[in-house]
Amino acid sequence: MSTVLDTDVVQGDSASDRPRFAVVGVAAVVVCAAIALGLSIGRYGFFGDELYFISAGRRLAVSYADQGPALPVIARSMDLIAPGSLVAVRIPAVLVTLVAIVVTAQIAREFGGSRSAQVLAATAYAVSPFLLPQGGQLSTNVVDTALWVVICWLVVRWVRTRRDSLLLWAGLVTALDMQVKWLVPFLWLALVLGVLAFGPREMLRRPALWCGAAVVAVTMAPSLIWQARHGWPQLGMGAEVAAEQDSIGGRFTFVPLAVGSAGVLGVLLLICGLWALFRAEVLRPYRFLGVVPPVLIVAFVLTDGRPYYVVGCYAAVLAAGAVWWTRRSKTLLRNGIAVVLAAVSAVIVILVLPLQPERELPPAPAEDGMSSLLYAKFGWPELAAATAATYRSLPAGDRATTVLITDSYWQASALDVYRKTYGLPAVYSPSRGFGYFGVPPDSARTVLWVGGDEADLRSRFGEVTAAGRVETRLGLPGVTRDVTIWRCADPREPWSRAWPGMLKL
Repeated sequence: MSTVLDTDVVQGDSASDRPRFAVVGVAAVVVCAAIALGLSIGRYGFFGDELYFISAGRRLAVSYADQGPALPVIARSMDLIAPGSLVAVRIPAVLVTLVAIVVTAQIAREFGGSRSAQVLAATAYAVSPFLLPQGGQLSTNVVDTALWVVICWLVVRWVRTRRDSLLLWAGLVTALDMQVKWLVPFLWLALVLGVLAFGPREMLRRPALWCGAAVVAVTMAPSLIWQARHGWPQLGMGAEVAAEQDSIGGRFTFVPLAVGSAGVLGVLLLICGLWALFRAEVLRPYRFLGVVPPVLIVAFVLTDGRPYYVVGCYAAVLAAGAVWWTRRSKTLLRNGIAVVLAAVSAVIVILVLPLQPERELPPAPAEDGMSSLLYAKFGWPELAAATAATYRSLPAGDRATTVLITDSYWQASALDVYRKTYGLPAVYSPSRGFGYFGVPPDSARTVLWVGGDEADLRSRFGEVTAAGRVETRLGLPGVTRDVTIWRCADPREPWSRAWPGMLKL
């Protein structure tokens, strides 16, 4: 027999039938989250990907080898408003994270949750050691996650109201998300499988849903054309992601990392939410949502995805769990447990946020896949300064035909962003999306190559000598720490012919 929630959970079709939105409580949660993010977004330096977004934004295109154009547009816009400002670049990430907190509370309200349920759902999102801290840094995932939350809210609201315009809006948000990264089709696949299994199947017959799908197809056409012309590099990113995941345990650690990212309170509500979606009579119309997390986990495990790919669907399940948890029976005990778990989760979030003084951080360990999350925020100005010093040490005659090539796209992005500040020449890299930004001119007979393998360089140039060194205490090994700058001359092939074979994702 299905478990029926208590009478503080009301389901209806009109605003008067539902609990009022918990404005004060949710606002308090949002303010606390904003303060936490506000204290952290100015810490340390740009993350490597943030520099890449800025650099890509200076070369706007309908698509990139490894992402859509949305993040480069955002980063470029913020850099134009406040050039060189770390805080400005990260403000959009903060804003979308705060919006996701509010929308999570709204999902609980759509489920018929009381005000306490709405606040609890918002709190669970805000004290997640992944969902909140990721908002302190501009990334494709922070925007993608927030858009998934909005899509889930629109679908849930359609189930309650049957207003077809909501499905069209869900399509428009999906179209926007496809300009960020190509993961949202997995969400829709999971939603469709859930709807086929538990209903409401009439959703799949609504013209508004297919109109939204048409909008997605039309808006994706330019990107797909770009990808086709360049050999579909974005599809090749799967192998690169799989290799990165192997460094942190691969598929064996996927589920623990994916579930643990919800936090202590979040894990409890995820369990309660899945139980409620499958067993609570009042949530029967939304039972299809219970299928979404396991389908996504299986899909991303099979495709060697990253554990955090699945977190965008958590908001709906957290909201369902909050509705179940805040039922009237045993309110005092339940509230006490929720408060304790929220406090523990908040402490973990504080420990995860980048609040520790820079001088107290230990030097970076050998690169292990996880260390880059912190140490890729250090050493970029030092990298630019060391490269500039090496460049100035070249004979004046050589400088006129010298270009910079870096081993990684992070290095290239940093040198490109700081190029004017340090008086650097044109920057190129065969790495990731930067390799598609341009090819060194065939007239470039001298190259300062930052990083890279000496044996590989000797196979490409007639002359290779160590010309400089990059060392930073907190830099990432092999990227901004323990890096050799090579002077390479007499390329064995013209760049126009050699470059396509050098590209690497």
